[in-house]
Amino acid sequence: MKRLDLTLLLFCMICLVILSCKDFIEPSITKRQITVEAPSDGFKTPLYKVNFWWEEVEDALKYRLQITNPGFTQPDRLVLDTLVAGNKFSVNVDPGKYQWRLRAENGSSATAYSAPRSFEVLQSSIKGQSVELIQPANGLLTNSSRLNLSWGTLYGATQYRVQIDTNNFISESSLVFNQAFPGTTITFTPPRDQVYQWRVRAENDTAQARWSAINQFTVDRIPPQRVKALSPSDNASVTKPVTLQWEKTNGATRYQLYVMKADSVTNYNDTFPVITTDNIYNFQSGNSNERIYWKVAAIDAAGNVGVASAARSFIVR
Repeated sequence: MKRLDLTLLLFCMICLVILSCKDFIEPSITKRQITVEAPSDGFKTPLYKVNFWWEEVEDALKYRLQITNPGFTQPDRLVLDTLVAGNKFSVNVDPGKYQWRLRAENGSSATAYSAPRSFEVLQSSIKGQSVELIQPANGLLTNSSRLNLSWGTLYGATQYRVQIDTNNFISESSLVFNQAFPGTTITFTPPRDQVYQWRVRAENDTAQARWSAINQFTVDRIPPQRVKALSPSDNASVTKPVTLQWEKTNGATRYQLYVMKADSVTNYNDTFPVITTDNIYNFQSGNSNERIYWKVAAIDAAGNVGVASAARSFIVR
């Protein structure tokens, strides 16, 4: 082999080793620099919603954003101290003068904080403002019969109107839910399984704010179909390891496998029941002439658990 080929091969091997080590050893980001973009120093706005933006740092997992009033040198209060997964964040802030700073973090290290930047939120009417929805997360799929909806406060608001619909608010005369509350949390009981949209508007005696963004959640309380076991056949005599297999079930995202002792009730050991995304499992325990029972149930994306398959037994040779 030519020397150039050997050099190239060696270089590729070194790169693979470095990449492999990086998968197991988390790099330190202590000496990395963080660059913040917005809001700029001295920024002033009549909007209570302030949008923060920064450049991502390699090997960072989250970013710690801090806001103080009026500044970090002599802070009256810490307004916000939160971890953000991405490189953008929005929050409603009361009128006043503030400073913000940011640092990147991973599981074992963090950068230095960015230099503090000042900004000011000017007092204005709530007409041009909007609230931030907090929970449930947009796109939530759930099997819960009761959901807690919450949103952030808005300076100058005395109540918040919550609307829930299943037809994207095309007609406000046929909404699923439409009520105003002084607080920022309600509990909603979905009348049926379907996709819901929800939004919130801040109000006071003289003005109404803009509607929030429209988020949606899906309620699904219908369990998947019963699983059909395939092998080994009931009462079969088998050698270890025993391959337990069942049919894949429509709508299932994972399966709950039960393996039980000869009484068909007691879990075989602390491993069971086990959750698996596959429709096959290799069982490696068991003593000679021991009878073991097993069954499996399907679980869908909403967390509904279907009826388990009929229990089968096998005897270890």
